[in-house]
Amino acid sequence: MSDITNVLAIGAIFGALSRFYITELAKAILGTNFGFYGTFLINVSGCLLIAYILTLAAENIRIISTELRLMTTTGFCGAYTTFSTYGLESKGFLDKGDITRLLIYWVGSAIVGMICIQIGVLLARRSV
Repeated sequence: MSDITNVLAIGAIFGALSRFYITELAKAILGTNFGFYGTFLINVSGCLLIAYILTLAAENIRIISTELRLMTTTGFCGAYTTFSTYGLESKGFLDKGDITRLLIYWVGSAIVGMICIQIGVLLARRSV
């Protein structure tokens, strides 16, 4: 394996484990029927994190090595966020005829995700 592959794998391990434990925590606190709140939190916090890191790197606010950038964005965030689960949970709401919850989850994830992207960029720029 190349060094980059190892770096990506390390980030992915921590991203996947974080995703699993946050989802389980949401289920333990809110009940098993509300695990989608964990997915929501994961996806929007992943938006914030990836925007923060990439803004720091792209705008030379902090010098971030290529390996660290790849480990945190492609590795960690790639394994941490979960569009496929978001889609599956959305389909579950649709199958149950729960259109209200479907729309709130669907639109809410997109809107709050974009807000978190903006917050990530602002936080990165303020950390100078």
